[in-house]
Amino acid sequence: MQSFEKDILDSPDAHLVYSTRVVRVDPEKNGWAVQTVSAGSDESDTFLAKILINASGLSANLILNSLLPREKRVPIYFAKGSYASYCGQHLKGISRLIYPCPEVGRQGAFSFTSLGMHLTLDLQGKIKFGPDIEWISPPDPTADGEVEDYWREHLVPDDSPAKMREVHRAIASYLPGVELDGLSADYVGIRPKLIPPGGGFQDFVFRTDYPITFLGGDADSRQAPMVTLLGIESPGLTSSLAIAERVVDMLPQGAE
Repeated sequence: MQSFEKDILDSPDAHLVYSTRVVRVDPEKNGWAVQTVSAGSDESDTFLAKILINASGLSANLILNSLLPREKRVPIYFAKGSYASYCGQHLKGISRLIYPCPEVGRQGAFSFTSLGMHLTLDLQGKIKFGPDIEWISPPDPTADGEVEDYWREHLVPDDSPAKMREVHRAIASYLPGVELDGLSADYVGIRPKLIPPGGGFQDFVFRTDYPITFLGGDADSRQAPMVTLLGIESPGLTSSLAIAERVVDMLPQGAE
């Protein structure tokens, strides 16, 4: 990431803006009016983007849905994914990732919604297992004071004995010999999903919209695209460079 940051900073045509959030996006004849607010400022900035890439993770559907009529809005579902670190003699010398076979449901192949508690290695060679999947139901976003507390609570790792036993059972199903005492709660993330529990498998979604769609006019116009990346959960980070190449290939040739 530091290397990419330097590439951007050294480019004469690119800028990095930190601690800034998008508060509004509006279609315009020649592009998208993007309104932002930076931390510590009471005033907003607005600029016109001829191409807009909505890669805002958990908020990607919110930006898109602010433009769509209610009946066409994209629902989003959330699951909590927990990791456990491991320290034990049995797995010493492991040098690669290990994945269990995904569990399939009634729909057969590709009906799974999780890759299971797989073994992963960090940059220091330490072993972690995860993520598991635990569906959660966020509160109404208009409920003042409750939303932030809700997410904070669900980002705290569960180190209870019951949780560790559950994790151990999942791992031992494909790696017998893993010691329960070697497991400890590590970290938690929120997994955005485009399907509800039991809905089957859904791949990443690369969606393209154009201002003319919302302004009314020639529906065949393909000017000023907005590319929205939806449901980019694991392995989204691992495949982020491939995702970026795919997005670039989707843009009009010669676009800036």
